[in-house]
Amino acid sequence: MQTVNSQDEQCKRGILQKEKPYVYEKVMKFDEKIRRGESIAIIQLQYNYACNMTCRHCSIKALQDQKNGTRRKMTPDAVRELARQADELGLARFEINGGEPFVNEDYDEIVKAIDPQKFYINSVTNGWLLNDKRAKHLKELGVDRIQVSVDNLNPEEHDHFRRRKGAHARALQAVEASRKAGLAVFVSTVVTKQRLYSAEFMEFIKYFNGRDIGVFLTFAKPVGAWQGQYDMLVNDEDLAYVRQLETQHKVFSHLTAAYGLNLGCTSVKSMVCVTQYGDVMPCQYIFISLGNIFEQPLKEIIQNGLSIKWFGEHINNCPIAHDRNFIDNYIAARVYDKKLPVPYTEVFTEEDRTKTPFNLSL
Repeated sequence: MQTVNSQDEQCKRGILQKEKPYVYEKVMKFDEKIRRGESIAIIQLQYNYACNMTCRHCSIKALQDQKNGTRRKMTPDAVRELARQADELGLARFEINGGEPFVNEDYDEIVKAIDPQKFYINSVTNGWLLNDKRAKHLKELGVDRIQVSVDNLNPEEHDHFRRRKGAHARALQAVEASRKAGLAVFVSTVVTKQRLYSAEFMEFIKYFNGRDIGVFLTFAKPVGAWQGQYDMLVNDEDLAYVRQLETQHKVFSHLTAAYGLNLGCTSVKSMVCVTQYGDVMPCQYIFISLGNIFEQPLKEIIQNGLSIKWFGEHINNCPIAHDRNFIDNYIAARVYDKKLPVPYTEVFTEEDRTKTPFNLSL
């Protein structure tokens, strides 16, 4: 692991220091936390699985299909307590996800419960419900960044992927509305092995980079609607190609160094996902529960994750999108076709405990 001190990173920290000084102070302690073997996780909040689209690649389809009517669900009060614990741990970032976050009538209450003065807040959206008025409101509310999902530069292909006519136009509208409102903006896009080398993908990057918009790559994963589909997965050569793209374009993935830190796979170390029912997963694509916030403190749950080698050690790839050993022996063999998320004690054994604890030196 190494520290990355780029001019862009210094610029981002300067903006953060001015706009959210309390969050800035927490971010400035990230290096120290890493040295102590502590997580600096973004809390990715899947507050509600409700969505206004039925995308062909939906990663949470299995979670949406399950009947959990009797289970306790997230509320603004539960979010407030989660944020309190996250703040005590020195965590500094929340991502409000879904489903589609803007179908939630209590979205504003969620943001207030997190407390924008204490956290950097991002939302990932398909853009359908994000217009100029709403974008301006989000900025005033304290949201910092919007990540709009765009699947293809071709409108027909995007709409086909999203199964909703006009989705492409709405997504681009959301991008522009967010920019006008002064929100930081990324475009996120799913890349399969096949799309990675296509002319369309390169045109996609150039189109958004030409408008000074970064492109966040989400590698295809064999979960959700794509369960068991392995032909689209990236390999070592593909990841090397992505790293090359990062040197030439404004392109990122979750493997890209963030906040000046190169942590490799971000699961638990720099990302946890909290589901609609309070289960904490290593990331939004690994349907394994490390514990439930309604039953256990967040600190203990994160420690559960860091004690497992897949999440508590530096891994320079994405296990759920790349490592067939992890996919075949843990996900396909122990998670597929089970009630989700599966408790980590049913997936990992003593042999999976970390032998190199997460105390990596910078």
